[in-house]
Amino acid sequence: MQLDANKFSWFEVPEDIKNLLVLAAQNWENTSESEKYIQQALANTGENTDVLVAAYRFFYYKNNYSLALQTTVKLLDKIKELEKLPEDWEQLKLILVNRKEDPQIRLYLNAYAASGLVLAKLGAIEEAKEISTRVKQIDDKNDFGAGILLDILTRPAEEDD
Repeated sequence: MQLDANKFSWFEVPEDIKNLLVLAAQNWENTSESEKYIQQALANTGENTDVLVAAYRFFYYKNNYSLALQTTVKLLDKIKELEKLPEDWEQLKLILVNRKEDPQIRLYLNAYAASGLVLAKLGAIEEAKEISTRVKQIDDKNDFGAGILLDILTRPAEEDD
C-alpha cells in the first residue's frame, strides 16, 4: 500500500514528519518498525497536537493502552498550556461548556473522553467513570462518546439464569 504524504495536507507539520507518519502507516503490519517511525515523529515535533493525535490512534489500535494513555495525557497537557486552562475541575468545566465548539476545546474534550476509554481498557474503572461523568456533563449531544462509555461502565451485571 503506497501512501502519499500530500494526502495529509491538514497536518501542520513539516514534510519529514508527514513522511514518518506515512512510513508508520506503510509498515503497519510490522509493529516494531511502524512504532519506530511514530516515536521519531513524536521526538522531532516537540509535542505537536496533530502528531500526538496520530500517535494516540496508533497506540490505541495497536492495543498499547499504556502508551495511548501517556500520549493522551501529553495532548491534554499541551492544550491546557496553549489555552491556559485551569487545573480546578469546576473552573475548567465552565470554560469547556462555554467554548465546546472551539476546535482546540473540542480536541481537549475528545482527548479527555479518550483517556477515559483507555483507562477503562487498563482496568481503572473508577477513574474512567469519573472522566466519563465529567465529559457527559458538558456533552449534551454525546459528541464525544462519554455517555456511551459511562452507560457501559455503570450497567448492572447481567444475572445468569
